[in-house]
Amino acid sequence: MTENTTLPKLPLWEMFRLGLFQMGLGMMSILTLGVLNRVMIQELTLPATLVVLTIAMHQFVAPVRVWFGQLSDAYPIKGFHRTGYVWLGAVAFSLVAFLTVQVIWQLAGAWDGTNWTGTTTLWMVGLGFLFACYGAFVSASSTPFAALLVDVSDEDNRSQLVGVVWSMLTVGIVIGAILSAGLLKQIELDTPIAELQAAINRLFLIVLLLVVGLAVVGTWGIEAKFSRYGQRTQARTSSEKITLGRALRILLANRQTGIFFGFLLLMTISLFIQEPVLEPFGGEVFGMTISETTRLNAYWGMGTLLGLSLTGFLIVPRLGKMMTTRLGCGAVAVSFVLLLLAGFTGNSTLLLGELVIFGIAAGITTTGALSLMLDLTAAETAGTFIGAWGLAQAIARGSATVLGGTALDVGRRLFGEPLLAYATVFCLPILGMGLAIWLLGQVDVKQFQQQSAAAITKILAQELD
Repeated sequence: MTENTTLPKLPLWEMFRLGLFQMGLGMMSILTLGVLNRVMIQELTLPATLVVLTIAMHQFVAPVRVWFGQLSDAYPIKGFHRTGYVWLGAVAFSLVAFLTVQVIWQLAGAWDGTNWTGTTTLWMVGLGFLFACYGAFVSASSTPFAALLVDVSDEDNRSQLVGVVWSMLTVGIVIGAILSAGLLKQIELDTPIAELQAAINRLFLIVLLLVVGLAVVGTWGIEAKFSRYGQRTQARTSSEKITLGRALRILLANRQTGIFFGFLLLMTISLFIQEPVLEPFGGEVFGMTISETTRLNAYWGMGTLLGLSLTGFLIVPRLGKMMTTRLGCGAVAVSFVLLLLAGFTGNSTLLLGELVIFGIAAGITTTGALSLMLDLTAAETAGTFIGAWGLAQAIARGSATVLGGTALDVGRRLFGEPLLAYATVFCLPILGMGLAIWLLGQVDVKQFQQQSAAAITKILAQELD
């Protein structure tokens, strides 16, 4: 591919086709974090703390994102830098997910509901290992996919691509929930383990085959037709190949990398710190039932989908990515103020309306930040940079869960009043978003791109010398 080759713009329908991969990941999140979590804790009566820690192993392997991103940068499969990794990763995480379910049944057979034995411990350790493998293979697929989004887009249509693709992730979560509910509708609270096993196995087989199919259909031919990787990269020969060591040196040579990494951490923690306490907040402060608090996520989800859809096509083209991200962060902070207001008034209608507003603000922030994230890459090391940004988000999601629960416990000890305890949690993201906006003001995309290009040229020249 030559420098002056003109490649076609990615049309809207191809953006939606790429979104099929994210839709599959949304469906997978319902199976692993929803269905399996519920089955292990309630139906199999396994200790909740161990279950949560075991499932969380898929987040603890987040550093491999950088390595898989670098692999896709440097070692194409059949001439393509991203597609092969997306497909192989999807097949691998699907196989591991099904194997994980089978280990859960073995664990259920060994667990007597009271005492741990050597056998149950062995199965639990094996389960944690499989969740770690699942997370690694998801990274092997999703990190090159995100790098593919960089390769096939330009700065002027990247926000639209982000809006479409991440909207499809939300759609996948909804479809996964509906599909799971439909296939498991015959399952009662006292259903025998054998029937439960057959129903869950059938659900996983159907969804996993569907997810692999979506990964293939969603990316088939996209890289060959639309990828700008060959035009953008400076590393033309095998002697100039970007190794992991070189990629990390390029990553660390740019001051902007550290600033944006810090912004992503603060922004993501502030956005998701409410996740572990939202439903208890509805129950304790508003007296909602379990079914009512479960529906709170639907209001947030609807707002998020609306925010994602509108931002890429209407807000970013008018305000730009940087101003859109600032607007989103500010709106999230205001949303937490409104959440506190709803709590102090005890008005459940205000709470539901506020959650829609919060979802819209979250959608604006997500689209703006992700669009910036895809801009803050260098062609030769796009996968490595995407891996680094994914690592920041994974660390932040895990930290947000721990911080939200810990802040609630601290608030209970300090005040003893449920509303003030939750206020302790909701004040943190207001401060966090303020700091995130300040850090964002230090980010300069043009300076990043110039420093990255200079670092690549310098490091390659030093290696060749």
